[in-house]
Amino acid sequence: MNDTAAGGNAAQLTRDVETVVRELAETGNLRKGQLLVIGVSTSEVLGQRIGTSGTLETARAIYEGIEAVRGELGFFPVFQCCEHLNRALVMEREAAERYGLELVSAVPVRKAGGSMAAYAFGALRDAVLTETVQAHAGIDIGDTFIGMHLKRVAVPVRPSIRSIGSAHVTMAVTRPKLIGGERAVYSRPSESDAESGNCD
Repeated sequence: MNDTAAGGNAAQLTRDVETVVRELAETGNLRKGQLLVIGVSTSEVLGQRIGTSGTLETARAIYEGIEAVRGELGFFPVFQCCEHLNRALVMEREAAERYGLELVSAVPVRKAGGSMAAYAFGALRDAVLTETVQAHAGIDIGDTFIGMHLKRVAVPVRPSIRSIGSAHVTMAVTRPKLIGGERAVYSRPSESDAESGNCD
């Protein structure tokens, strides 16, 4: 079954991915140098069971949608491998070094890593693998489960496009934990507010 018959044409996949990445970046105020973890089952995009029918052509279409936004905003895309590589992550060496991440050794391929990770490993500049990250935001295309690689606290974002090809899409941004008790304040006070009350 070819890509066009199963999951829509490549150009449409690219446009849809670009749309949801832009929505996530806007909602989460994704900034230059932050990490966006991406889990993709190209098999699910093509209407097949996860891990059975992925293609590099589908991965390329998805990658191009991500790159369209990354080129403007400057975030680091991080691509999750499949369980055969213990959900290790493909990213640029610059990102791994900036966040002090330990590298692991493997070369993702379609049958061990998945088509998306394999394609990204060849497309990213100086690609490396790390075992885990705490990303600022994430997109899951095909229910691959990226939650283990998100910072706390994850906040779901509902995309305007609920499927990429035939794959279900979920997204999340993250926020710092809210700390304190009943007297805690979570927005910056005005000058008058700051002068009232005490904590002695």
